[in-house]
Amino acid sequence: MTNTPAPFLECGKVLNTHGVRGAVKAECWCDSPAVFCRIGEMFLTSDGRGALTVVSASPYKGMALVTFAGISSPEEALRLKGKTLFCRREAIPVAPGAMLLADMIGLPVRDARDGRLYGTLTDVTDAPASALYTVTTPDGKEVLLPAVPAFVSRVDSAEGVLVTPIPGFFDEGGDDDAL
Repeated sequence: MTNTPAPFLECGKVLNTHGVRGAVKAECWCDSPAVFCRIGEMFLTSDGRGALTVVSASPYKGMALVTFAGISSPEEALRLKGKTLFCRREAIPVAPGAMLLADMIGLPVRDARDGRLYGTLTDVTDAPASALYTVTTPDGKEVLLPAVPAFVSRVDSAEGVLVTPIPGFFDEGGDDDAL
């Protein structure tokens, strides 16, 4: 199973204005603020409308300060506050063998040993110890699975997310009212 890759990816969000020259402070959804700051053109929609040419961008306290062409006052920049920013897929560097999170969402989650389908990967959350995969089971339950090698064997665009969970992660039945 393969997902059709979206041509535009979410890359960040404008949090507020910064200074008096129309810069904005943006939350970076890339691997790092440095990756975000190398994107030369951003968009206000997931279909590439509302193009914004980046004039300058620099990392700032875990975020980025960005100046866009044609936006030169705090009032103009304020119109971007709260907007999600998108970029072309090609603007994000991907290491060989790596996969973008956007491409992982929707993949089937299967047992690495016997191929049993546990559900679908519906979210990836950053947590202090490791990322957490949200797996939605066929009956609609959400299971949080730590994205660590002990549980996640491999992620493959064709096969899905192959996992080796411990008993209890996806087991059906059991006596939940016993406590």
